[in-house]
Amino acid sequence: MTLKTKLISAAAGAAMLGGASAASAEEITVGYFLEWPMPFQYAKVEGMYDEALGMTVNWRAFDTGTAMSAAMASGDVQLSVSQGVPPFVVATSAGQDLQIVDVAVSYSENDNCVAAEALEIDKTNAKELEGKKAAVPLGTAAHYGFLKQMNHFGVDISTMDVVNMAPPEGAAAIAQGAIDLFCGWGGSLRRAKEHGNVLLTGAEKEELGILVFDVTSGPADYIAENGDVVAKFLKVTADANAMWADDANRDKMLPVIAKDSGMDVEATAATIDTFVFPPVDEQLTEKWLGGGAQEFMKGVADVFVEAGSIDAALDTYENNVNTGPLEQAHGM
Repeated sequence: MTLKTKLISAAAGAAMLGGASAASAEEITVGYFLEWPMPFQYAKVEGMYDEALGMTVNWRAFDTGTAMSAAMASGDVQLSVSQGVPPFVVATSAGQDLQIVDVAVSYSENDNCVAAEALEIDKTNAKELEGKKAAVPLGTAAHYGFLKQMNHFGVDISTMDVVNMAPPEGAAAIAQGAIDLFCGWGGSLRRAKEHGNVLLTGAEKEELGILVFDVTSGPADYIAENGDVVAKFLKVTADANAMWADDANRDKMLPVIAKDSGMDVEATAATIDTFVFPPVDEQLTEKWLGGGAQEFMKGVADVFVEAGSIDAALDTYENNVNTGPLEQAHGM
């Protein structure tokens, strides 16, 4: 099965599941990532979401944003925190009716590709990656970054053996010498860097237009029918981000976030310190949900089409952003 076929079949399968039943009024299920520490996890552990929403909030961990899309399509998950923009774009381009409700985190330093140490490949000789084996979680932010970086270096990816691997699997593979290039994020990226080097820094990627940010997303019909619930959820998230922005709360929050992430405190601190959590008023500006995110999604989709990873892009992704709940949360 080709890279394109695998990606399209996954997206189409998710889209076909659309319209499945949503959660009951007494509970909601929210997707998130392990080894991806964020302030919301303090609120999660402390029961702040349950209290604010007046219902049970169930949490389900995922390995990739594409798996989140499938779970939202089936009705198993109503909201996903920190879904990558590329998997969101893959799903919506295939017809899944999802919407972005906030910018969860920006992290250009925490999503990258690592070349195996033995190859001695860096940005000066990246062309030598042709013919090599790469572990890439298809349809994710890491996949988009991989495509953009290879294009920048003039690497013909048709010569490469691109294997669809979730980041934990990819990190294990590069440690074992089974692959030549790892692409991924979080704790997996940190482990992969023990066995190789990044080709470009976060700042260098941003200069190429490789923005890296995640969103909180959900099925459009659920958001439309439960706007108040979504607004309250976003308010708790915003409050947790504001708490974290105050250094006085760091010692209290960090151990809780670390434990919930399945990481030690030192690794958690190293990871979360590379993250930026835009406040609500900033999220509502032109840079983000006021137009920038919509334009960026179109750019991501066009790159995927050009690479043969998806069949077609939508004409616009404006309908896939819903700022209503966030604006409501801003007024709470």
